[in-house]
Amino acid sequence: MEDLLKVGVITTTHGVRGEVKVYPTTDDAERFLDLDYVLLDTGRELRRLDIQNVKFFKNLVILKFDGIDNINDIEKYKGHDLWIPREEGQSLEDNEYYIADLLGMRVLLEDGSEFGTLKDVMETGANDVYIIDSREHGEVLLPAIRDCILNVDLENETMTVHLMKGLI
Repeated sequence: MEDLLKVGVITTTHGVRGEVKVYPTTDDAERFLDLDYVLLDTGRELRRLDIQNVKFFKNLVILKFDGIDNINDIEKYKGHDLWIPREEGQSLEDNEYYIADLLGMRVLLEDGSEFGTLKDVMETGANDVYIIDSREHGEVLLPAIRDCILNVDLENETMTVHLMKGLI
């Protein structure tokens, strides 16, 4: 799904009129205000859902979709992902990347030696943390800060890192 970006996950229903609570997987939850539609991964296909209304509650987004007016029409999709086409994604600043583009990257040390593979990204309040699967060290957590992440090369799918003292 490289041509799609995940923007959220349906957590539960909201009320009985077909609204859902969505956990946003985008940096800016207000991003949903600019979207006309999302693509629901039903497990078998991607279903286009036109957004009728957007509200916010704590850290969640409450969405109402056109044509879904009953809790029974949407309840079966709890836990399912919402996607948008990549061209609908927000433009990125320098040194900003879509998580989807980072996953699976080869991680190299400063000397060019192979360290591991970027397995996942943990989003924390201060900065993201990259979860690296290293053959030699197992799972290693690296903070996504300039002192640790020296270079990200999307074209060659590699990331060069500096292992600060105490990280292993």
